[in-house]
Amino acid sequence: MTEILSDSEADERLGSGWTRSGSVIAREAELASFPQAIEVVDRVAVLAEAADHHPDIDIRWRTLTFRLSTHSAGGLTEKDFSLAAQIDSVLSDL
Repeated sequence: MTEILSDSEADERLGSGWTRSGSVIAREAELASFPQAIEVVDRVAVLAEAADHHPDIDIRWRTLTFRLSTHSAGGLTEKDFSLAAQIDSVLSDL
């Protein structure tokens, strides 16, 4: 079973641009265009599928909101922060 991180552990692992509300971390990103936003979603989808860990993604024109939580574990785990770092990398590559 995957270990749930404590609140302090989760707060320590938050990357720039990420916020935590309870057992969910979230990041909003505004892209230059709608096609670029969809490109980011496509790239994140490949990473998420490889990790077998899927974020909730809200698409509003060119603004994306990513939310991560390990629902099967009932909280935040290292899987969430690993995928968050990969999402950061996709966004910084643009």
